[in-house]
Amino acid sequence: MRRREFLTLLGGAAAWPLAARAEQSALPLVGFLHQGSAGANDKVVGAFLRGLQGAGYEDQRNVQFEFRWADGHYDRLGSLAADLEQIPVKFTYNLRA
Repeated sequence: MRRREFLTLLGGAAAWPLAARAEQSALPLVGFLHQGSAGANDKVVGAFLRGLQGAGYEDQRNVQFEFRWADGHYDRLGSLAADLEQIPVKFTYNLRA
């Protein structure tokens, strides 16, 4: 994987803060947007999820992920981002660190 692709992947994951779904569970939510395809990036996503698991975050246990993939169609990124924006979230902050 090239550095640029990795930074894009990391930036896409970090761009969406942890938040809780309003109508479903209280699990923190991470929105993930990428210009590529899921199949072409499964190893990277797997490594990302394993890294989070090492930090104590496990998908569907204490965090939830929403993935959106453009499959190389850059013109779809805007509508996919808008789709992620439509997910009702309630931002919570713990000021007692």
